[in-house]
Amino acid sequence: MDTQGDTAEPWETAAALVRAAQGGDALAMDELLTLVTPYVTRLCRPIAPDDVSDAVQESLVAIFKGLRGLRDPLAFYGWVRTVAVREAVRVARRTAVEEPADPADLSRLGGLRTGTDGELPADVRDVLARLPVRHRAVLVLRELEGLDEAAVAELLGVPTGTVKSRLHRARSAFRKAWSR
Repeated sequence: MDTQGDTAEPWETAAALVRAAQGGDALAMDELLTLVTPYVTRLCRPIAPDDVSDAVQESLVAIFKGLRGLRDPLAFYGWVRTVAVREAVRVARRTAVEEPADPADLSRLGGLRTGTDGELPADVRDVLARLPVRHRAVLVLRELEGLDEAAVAELLGVPTGTVKSRLHRARSAFRKAWSR
């Protein structure tokens, strides 16, 4: 399925590929996975910084296996976000020994915004990598993905109050590590 000349929105392009892949088109599945790999990587990198490739691979496998169950092809990107975050948290918990935020000689907190290439600056990634997985996940979903607490709670499968307290602790730990 050629989408290069299309002026369709990304979710519309993805929806057409989803429909074709759900119908058994292996090329559409390959194109779909290629299309979402950068997005999945962007989600997994700050949550599982030591095991990005494993988290991305687990996410793509879960997407491949679960695609037939996706009812609304236009909801593909939201569903991918849920799968990628779940898999990144699972991989990070499985493989990482969590360390408390260790202060670095960073001078100021400039915000958690990505650069023009969609990547976080190296110093921000370094500070995030030292936060516990549960704090990285809420920070990424809230600050980078722009989700509200209720959406984050649903994605992570925890109560909204837990998200609020984790977010408060995560922001505090991030600021402390960043300012030292």
